[in-house]
Parts: sequence; structure tokens; C-alpha cells
Amino acid sequence: MRGAGIGRAITSAEAPARLLDLTRLVSRAGRAEMTGVDRVERAYLDRFLDDSTPFFVLVRSALGVVLLDRAGAAGLAARLSGAVPWGAADLAGRLSWRSQPARARAEADLRRLALARAPRRGLARMLRAHLPRGAWYFNTGHSHLEPALFAALHRAGLRVAVMLHDTIPLDHAHLCAPGSPARFARKFAAAVRGADLVICNSEATRADVARHAARLGRVPPMAAAPLGVTPAPPAALPPEIEPDTPYFVALGTIEPRKNHALLLDVWQRIAADPPPGGVPRLVVAGRRGWRNTDVFRRLDALAASNGPVAELPGLSDGAVSALLRGACALVFPSLAEGYGLPPLEAAALGTPVIASDLPVLREQLGDFAVYLPPTDSYAWQEAILRSAEIGKNAQTEAGVQGRSVPGWAGHFNTVLSLTV
Repeated sequence: MRGAGIGRAITSAEAPARLLDLTRLVSRAGRAEMTGVDRVERAYLDRFLDDSTPFFVLVRSALGVVLLDRAGAAGLAARLSGAVPWGAADLAGRLSWRSQPARARAEADLRRLALARAPRRGLARMLRAHLPRGAWYFNTGHSHLEPALFAALHRAGLRVAVMLHDTIPLDHAHLCAPGSPARFARKFAAAVRGADLVICNSEATRADVARHAARLGRVPPMAAAPLGVTPAPPAALPPEIEPDTPYFVALGTIEPRKNHALLLDVWQRIAADPPPGGVPRLVVAGRRGWRNTDVFRRLDALAASNGPVAELPGLSDGAVSALLRGACALVFPSLAEGYGLPPLEAAALGTPVIASDLPVLREQLGDFAVYLPPTDSYAWQEAILRSAEIGKNAQTEAGVQGRSVPGWAGHFNTVLSLTV
């Protein structure tokens, strides 16, 4: 069966070239907040720009596919970081993305930076003209995963590595945005049938992927490579936060899977029967997502008039680090996770973590966190009040120190040793 191995034609210690798909990251041009998946794509871009292996970028645009060489990839990286502003939209961009001016400018710059462009049906021919056989294609963003892509890559003599971050849409469809489970199922099937290597962020995710892949008739070669965790240097606290008032942080998109409803239940009870030390605040840091109308309504009520809950979307990475560093604990009652970056970021900063008892969190955090059932709000209330009474400083003095967390060097050592 094609794809049974991952080193078919190349015997040297390094791949002849790498091709990174940045379709997802370019599609999010102009958005203030980066998701965990966005950060992974960016980490791959930075890593591949940092070494001498020939490097190219592929992006699916409204007008076909665009190929960038190393110089073009560096120009794209500068624009994605904000070091260089996006240029003006061209006519094609304005016509393709009338309601998304940032996307129009991004795709116009792609065309200006391009080494080559082609309609989608011409992808294999374009790749054969510019990349050596045996090069590796990397897709870490769940975008552009379709059978036609994999067929074109293999016709061009490339090998394919795909990162699957989780199988949540297959296991918990009711927690996902409308339409996303069906879309993910198609992408998942294309990936496990067409990939020469599937990269997973944890052993728990690898087991989930293997379980679903077996039902499709092919379990591809897989590797578990934990993602790097690199909290930003703390900046100033957001002005809404009073450092002398105990507070807890819930970090992540406000969507059903993150289980903010449990936290609001807890804080409503605490506010109705305040403890002797007063009501600690809950800081909800993240943008509003989907299927959460009741939670949004309750957030509006609890956040009104300097209430016990503060909602702070759009924070910078430095502000998030400052927020976590000063918190009594990160509260993370998620119902399902593929990796769980916020608890690891908190742990790296020495901030206690109260989290759902999920296998992937135990795998990454060990005995650092307090684990609770994500449906037992009274157990969460007891743990939160106990943590507020102790206080962050006292916990640190008692021995709660930053936990050693996975780094990107270890991740890439694993991945690049398998893609040669």
C-alpha cells in the first residue's frame, strides 16, 4: 500500500527540501488573537526559516495556489508578525474578498512575493518545476486537507506529513461549531489516507487518531511530538485587574467545549454567599465563539457594574502572561482537549492549575494540577475557595514552582528525525 513507510526514496540525513502549507495562517490575516493551531503553524515557519534546508511555502488562495521560496517566506513572516505592513489590495484581491479587506491585502502580497502560481489543477506541475523529488510537505493547520491535494503532492514526488491536533469533532460533535464535524471528518479521512506521516501532539491524541483511522481502513505511520510551550514575557496587567484582589483566569475561546457555564454557576453561588475574605474575581480571557448564547447572556450580567466576573477578549500575549502570573490559579473545566495549551502555559509560569480530569492533561501536567470532574461544580467551588484562601503568593512559597514543560526543540527533534 502506498504510504506504508516514511523514508522511501531518501537515505541522506536531511530532507532535500521542505514545503510548509500556510493556508490557515494567511486566511487569518488581520485577526488580533492567535489560536493554539495558529501558533503551531507560526512555530514551523520560524523553525524552517532558521536552518539551511531548502524551504518553500504553499498557500491556497482564491485564485489557485501560490508558491513562495525562502525569500518570499521571510517576507510573509515579516507581514504576519506586523514587522512589515500588508500592502494594498490588488484588483483580484478586492474582487475575491470584498468583505474581508485584510484577506484581500494578504493575498495581493502573496502574489507579489510568489516564486510561482498555478490553478489548483496545475499544482503537481508547478511543484515538479521547483522542488526536488523526495521533499517533504508539512500541513499543521487542518486547512487545505483534501484528496486532490495529496494526489498532486504524490504525483510531484513529495512526501506528506500532516499534524492532527485532536479528534474532538468526531468524538464530541455536539460541542463544535455547526457544520464543522462534517468538514473535519472529510479532512481527517483525506489525511489518514494520504499522509506518509501523521504528527500528533500527545500520546492521547495518537490513540484517538489511530482508533478513528482504523475504521477507515488505514492507520498511517504516526509520531507523538508534544508542542512547545513558550509563554511570552509578562507585560503590564490589564487596567481592569486590581492586583491586590484575588482572581482566577479562564483562558480560551468561549465555546461549549470549554465549559464556562460551570464556572459561572460557581461564581454565582460564591457571589450569593460571599466567603469571609470576599468574592474573588473570575477573569475570562478569550473571544466569544459559537453555540453559547446563554453563557454570553450570563457573562453580560455578571460582568456588569464591576461584578465578580471580568471578560477580557483580545489581550496581547504579554498581558496574558502577566494575568496568569498574578492569578490564584488557572481554572480549566474543559470537556475535551487535544493538548491543552493554557494549563501548560500557566504551569510554566508557576501558576497553580485546577483542571478537568482528562487523559491528555494528566499526560502533560502530571501531579502539578488539581484534577476534578468537569461536571461537578460543587467540587470546583470548594477547590476555588480553598485556592483563594491560600493565595497565589502563599502557594508559591509553599513549593508551587514553575513546571518543566515541553519545548519546541524536542518537538522538532522528533519530527525532523522522521522526515528525512
